[in-house]
Amino acid sequence: MSARGPGQGAARRAQHSTGLRALARGGYVASGVLHLLIGWLAVRLALGSSSGSADESGAFRQLASAPGGPLALWAVTVGFAALALWQLAEAVVGVPGVADAKEVGTRVKSAGKGVLYGVLAFSAARYATGDGGGGGQQESLTAMLLQAPAGRWLVVAVGLTVVGVGVFHVVKGWRKKFLEDLRGTGGGAVGTAVVRLGQVGYVAKGVALAVLGGLFVTAGVTHDADKAGGLDDALQTIRDQPFGTALLVVTGAGIAAYGVYSFARARYARL
Repeated sequence: MSARGPGQGAARRAQHSTGLRALARGGYVASGVLHLLIGWLAVRLALGSSSGSADESGAFRQLASAPGGPLALWAVTVGFAALALWQLAEAVVGVPGVADAKEVGTRVKSAGKGVLYGVLAFSAARYATGDGGGGGQQESLTAMLLQAPAGRWLVVAVGLTVVGVGVFHVVKGWRKKFLEDLRGTGGGAVGTAVVRLGQVGYVAKGVALAVLGGLFVTAGVTHDADKAGGLDDALQTIRDQPFGTALLVVTGAGIAAYGVYSFARARYARL
């Protein structure tokens, strides 16, 4: 108990920090910028452009090349880092108002989000310093996993987990469950727009994640790391389907809608 005390105390202080709360809201703004850029790159991919990968790395590269790009990337880094700390604090001390039956699941989800935002903060910082990572990272990681004992089934499990997250996003958007994350929507026309953007955005993001998870499942089943990939590969898979160009344009627009929704979430999120 004594070992956990200091950590819990720090987490509680973080939860009551007005400054950290404001910076964490900035993390949702950073998420909005990232998704807008990914959506734009996805639409360009659908229309035949190969100027950049339609994923987080491509978005960071676009931001880095823009006027004032390094400064914007540092702002994104701070926002994601603050949001990561906020989520990890919730993982340690819990989310106020959550029923006991849901507490464990809520803490696990907060921990996962904290890790995700932490990775995004680290990636943004690397691009801000001109040290952006190269491509093929997903394939390399998958190849390493495939060499481990029962590695192919581990890759399949990872893929199925990502598929599950994608389905969760689709259901969350379709059933408007994301409204539980907000303390309001602005009311009137603004509120209606926020709800519609959230619905479209969550469904589109969920579809992309489900396809991404499917690539990992395929890599595991075939024992071929080249079958795996990142978000860009998933979007290319959508493009290669019948009516793929139209599907990818719709998906890209949906991801961009999620970006705009994230701006509203920065204002109305329960923090």
